[in-house]
Amino acid sequence: MATTSTRLSKQARREQLLNTAVTIVRTQGADSLTLVTLAEAAGVSRPIVYDHFGTRPGLLPALYRRLDGRHRAAIAEAVREAAPTADEVARVISAAYFACATDMPELGAISAALKGNPEMEAIRREMLGSCTDLMAAALLPHSGLAPEVLRLRCVGMLSAAEAVAAELNQGRASADDAVTALTDLIMGGLNARTDR
Repeated sequence: MATTSTRLSKQARREQLLNTAVTIVRTQGADSLTLVTLAEAAGVSRPIVYDHFGTRPGLLPALYRRLDGRHRAAIAEAVREAAPTADEVARVISAAYFACATDMPELGAISAALKGNPEMEAIRREMLGSCTDLMAAALLPHSGLAPEVLRLRCVGMLSAAEAVAAELNQGRASADDAVTALTDLIMGGLNARTDR
């Protein structure tokens, strides 16, 4: 007996496929994610998956963008709800960043799977720029730095956050220690040096 998939709009079907892809990566790893395994897991025909993504190199960046968008949305929501003090904004940015790093390990797996892909490098730069802008905008009211100086410092802070997230995900740091470390880095980067 053949199974029939529920008719969904093109956008709803894409969402379903991306949700299924996240599940595959989370449970089986990024190497297990192919268009064929996605079609089977989603209960749709292969042509439906090919119509949405074309190739595996078309699927992986779409999945990365989606996960990164969720990551940035969580940070933006945390910042909106934070008390308007520098320490609290720094703390919620840090806590949201590491919550996403631990709640979405697929993001790192997808990123690793896309290494060497020229499109991926462009996507990573775009996503980093967006996250940097979000962070700099949240911190600007609490800093005496020029916006371009603060933004550059945020680039460095996010690079440090990525390294700390790797330590966290490998069990070499606790979530509390990771949040404290990034909060301290952010607070230390908010002000201009006075010893020049």
